[in-house]
Amino acid sequence: MSVLPQPPATRRVAVIGGARIPFARSDGPYATASNQEMLTAALDGLVERYGLGERGAVGEFVAGAVLKHSRDFNLARETVLGSRLDPRTPAYDIQQACGTGLQAVIAVANKIMLGQLESGIAGGADTASDAPLGLNDRLRRILLEARRARSASARLKALSRVRPSHLVPDVPRNAEPRTHLSMGEHAAVTARAWGITREAQDELAAASHRKLAAAYERGFFQDMVVPFRGLARDQNLRPGSTVEKLAALEPVFGLDGPGPTMTAGNSTPLTDGAATVLLASEEWAEARGLRPLAYLTAYGTAAVDFVHGDVADGEDGLLMAPAYAVPRMLERAGLGIEDFDLIEIHEAFASQVLATLAAWEKRGLAPVDRDRLNVAGSSLATGHPFAATGARVVATLAALLAERDAPGRGLISVCAAGGQGVTAILERA
Repeated sequence: MSVLPQPPATRRVAVIGGARIPFARSDGPYATASNQEMLTAALDGLVERYGLGERGAVGEFVAGAVLKHSRDFNLARETVLGSRLDPRTPAYDIQQACGTGLQAVIAVANKIMLGQLESGIAGGADTASDAPLGLNDRLRRILLEARRARSASARLKALSRVRPSHLVPDVPRNAEPRTHLSMGEHAAVTARAWGITREAQDELAAASHRKLAAAYERGFFQDMVVPFRGLARDQNLRPGSTVEKLAALEPVFGLDGPGPTMTAGNSTPLTDGAATVLLASEEWAEARGLRPLAYLTAYGTAAVDFVHGDVADGEDGLLMAPAYAVPRMLERAGLGIEDFDLIEIHEAFASQVLATLAAWEKRGLAPVDRDRLNVAGSSLATGHPFAATGARVVATLAALLAERDAPGRGLISVCAAGGQGVTAILERA
């Protein structure tokens, strides 16, 4: 009689710390920086901080980018080869839109939990400045036909169909292929459906800037943010941002409907940047004399049908998947919102955060104490390089929990393009 192998015992996954470069507005200081250059700078900052340069120090590197050139097809591995990390470190890419960084964390955590890795680094980078420009599709088809031609005359015949209009490149748009609406336009539909006011959005945005500025002033980011290309702080940060100043801005989304409320001030700007975070087993951390900041204890994902679902009533808006993912994850963990000391909701838009909070309450969760929400600021003030945000949030939340120097629990909620959401729980014993 054969005996089935027993599943391996799972281990706790420690968050050791993170490193990132300051986030910059697109077409600014990082306009000529590639994804690989930014990600390498963030990775080198982590390697230097934790002494990870020797052979075999890290088991694996997982990272990704949303806006990728063809040269970035092996971004994570090429980043390792250009960094101070041991070049023998395996690496691979991952991508789930704005959830990329958090999914990279989950990928590394799963292997540590199962004993397949002792340590790993997760991260992400994105540049809206150096976005790839695609070859005009009509020109591409002609060139492929010319390549397949069996004779010179057939090749010339195909090329003779090239027109000046074919030389115009395909410029990437921040729009959903299924709906042709931008993320901001989708968020405006959701804001209207949930009755999110302009005043509430501006208050949340001003608070994000105020909290991020305060975190910098008290030195919270001193060991986390690595200077890059002349920046030492996130460029989008406006310490003097107030509700009154934000109220003077004109709406930029939802202009096709009544009472538009979304402005450049209560929406995230296009951003360039990169972030990394170091995860490990407790044994690995202890052997190196490193004290974990927190432990990653649960995570989950969800998706909504933002094309055919209940979009008009706001239930299945493009960025509303966390409204489903978080309650499910909390139910599995046997927890409620009131059990969390800190809550990090990625601020793609102020309206999206407020709609998510309203949806959680509608699904039976307790109201979120605003004093526990995004206490060091979030994407509205920091910026949002799509694939980097998840690693930024994990490292920030872990450091905030450690700063309290007491047992605590933190919740992470990240919405993503494609109607998806990625969530996680960090704990500190």
